[in-house]
Amino acid sequence: MGDHMDLPDFMLKPGKLIRLPDPKSTSYTHEMLTLCLDMGVETVYLFRQAEVDLLLESETLFNEYNIKILVEK
Repeated sequence: MGDHMDLPDFMLKPGKLIRLPDPKSTSYTHEMLTLCLDMGVETVYLFRQAEVDLLLESETLFNEYNIKILVEK
């Protein structure tokens, strides 16, 4: 699990949560794909509209790497 919002260090240190790239970044999609590949992520669950808008545009690219993008409704 992770979030791009500020997370307190005590939540990050045990390794259960990670800091995700900020959707405001111009290279957000690339950063998310790299993170998924580096960490072996197979499914990305999207909750915030900014993330949904950006990553659904690149869904085909993620699918090429067998990474599913799911939108929480």
